Amino acid sequence: MKHLRKFFLGLLACAALAGMLGLVGAPAAQAQTTTTTTPPPRALVLYDAPSGTQWDKLGLAYAIMLRNLLGHFQAQVDLVPVQQYTAGTVEKYSATFYMGSAYDNPLPATLLADVSGTTKTVVWFKYNVWQLAWNPTYSFTARTGLEFVDLLGMNAQPSSANPNPGFYDTVKYKGLDFVKYYQYDAGRNVINADPDLGHVQIADAAKAQQVVGITNPKLARTVPYITRSGNFWYVADLPFSFIGPRDRYLVLCDVLHDMLGSRHETYHKAMVRLEDVGALVSVQSMKTLSDYLSSKAIPFSVAVIPRYRDPLGVYNGGVAQEIPLSQATNLRTAVNYARGRGAELVMHGFSHQYGNMRNPHTGVSGDDFEFWNIVDNKPVQEDSTAWVLGRLNNGLSDMGAVGWKPIAWEAPHYEQSPLASRAAPQLFPKTYQRVVYFTSDRPDLFAAQNRDFAVGQIFPYAVGTDHYGQYVIPESLGNIEYDIHTIDPTSNFNYTADDIILNAKYVKTIRDGAASFFFHPFWLEPELGVPGLADFQKTITGITALGFTWVAPSQLRGPAP
Repeated sequence: MKHLRKFFLGLLACAALAGMLGLVGAPAAQAQTTTTTTPPPRALVLYDAPSGTQWDKLGLAYAIMLRNLLGHFQAQVDLVPVQQYTAGTVEKYSATFYMGSAYDNPLPATLLADVSGTTKTVVWFKYNVWQLAWNPTYSFTARTGLEFVDLLGMNAQPSSANPNPGFYDTVKYKGLDFVKYYQYDAGRNVINADPDLGHVQIADAAKAQQVVGITNPKLARTVPYITRSGNFWYVADLPFSFIGPRDRYLVLCDVLHDMLGSRHETYHKAMVRLEDVGALVSVQSMKTLSDYLSSKAIPFSVAVIPRYRDPLGVYNGGVAQEIPLSQATNLRTAVNYARGRGAELVMHGFSHQYGNMRNPHTGVSGDDFEFWNIVDNKPVQEDSTAWVLGRLNNGLSDMGAVGWKPIAWEAPHYEQSPLASRAAPQLFPKTYQRVVYFTSDRPDLFAAQNRDFAVGQIFPYAVGTDHYGQYVIPESLGNIEYDIHTIDPTSNFNYTADDIILNAKYVKTIRDGAASFFFHPFWLEPELGVPGLADFQKTITGITALGFTWVAPSQLRGPAP
């Protein structure tokens, strides 16, 4: 039996390359819609770009992720290495963000002086604030009412006997506990975490306030996480490492509204997408799901794979098989039935597999990557703008020939090369997914001396223009999965309806957060022995009960300043 499945992206940011920031953090230091008609903000994002370490481009990676979030506010964003800062530049922007990712990276005196004197918004993340706070030239505490104390980290060195000694890992916000990820690798005696925290305290409550706190549960102690003194904000860490759907990253996503003075109204919408719908899809499963959603007056979308390929004959007795859309009777019947019940279409790759290789599983449509060589973690050999556009146009042509027009693009397994990400907006007005971002447009040149990163990012709201020029419709909750490894070795874990609903509860803390998930129709196949339909219905009911209103992806209200 053929089981199409998607790499699960629920617990961490999607990451296919070794060293992606969804999974790896910097080393610990050694020592709804808007009611305003104001123009979009201009934002300057300054980042550390040291030379000579494996973390040279870590700051750029974080800056790209922040730049993407600022796209929700239609901000015009410039990314600049902090060493290139010139006097007076902060005055040209509505807000300046400094990404303090490199411990003790020397900062230009012009920046420190400008930050001390400007009335424009300044947001400072994590490291190196001591260069401002401990220099008497800038009268930091007297001016801001904040005192920088020190850095906080692990309570103790972890070991196999004490694998989790604890750190400040719980951000309290709107009645929920948002986490900082932690995992101890006993075999290598290292942690996968970003425990460092800049510790500031309020010296003058008339000038400074704690906006959000962070708690060390094992010490039962809380310190400020986000503080504000007039136009100056301090965020105690960089909430872009190890992100997930219940991560403190979501707190920043919401507080950015306040940092930018963006007066969004409360706007909580939900979306559902039926995933990996290709030539061999079960018509009955699609009808069952479409009928259920239609009966609840819930708009939905279908992610269509236009071309089916099984070049190695994995599911066809060793005989290669290819089914174009014009001959895909099941697919056309199922999708037309869904369209008759209000479904919008998303183009999910052209063939959702690559060539004749196992990339990495079977080489079959829906199983494998198409625009990324996941086996070698690099772009496919043909990668170019022309090659990508050729495949996208082939898919659009096939869909157009049967009267289908997709409203958005979705990369197979959410991963594609930088060239592919930049090509997609030329043909699609929107992309509907989580996205992988690279610190270079030539990741084929990834080598030790280049020290490039790739990062996976979850969005809790629409992004008007991201780093690649894409309008991103969010997928924020993940998808239901079952452990059926005895049938399909690649399906070996569980992610439940309760997990998806809980993720939606966290997204709702964002004033215009969107609860968006996807579901594979093959989970309704009776031979799998899983409660697919019941869990799908439970997810829909649970998200509705939280107060979300269901919308079609094309109708999600877009970003605004």
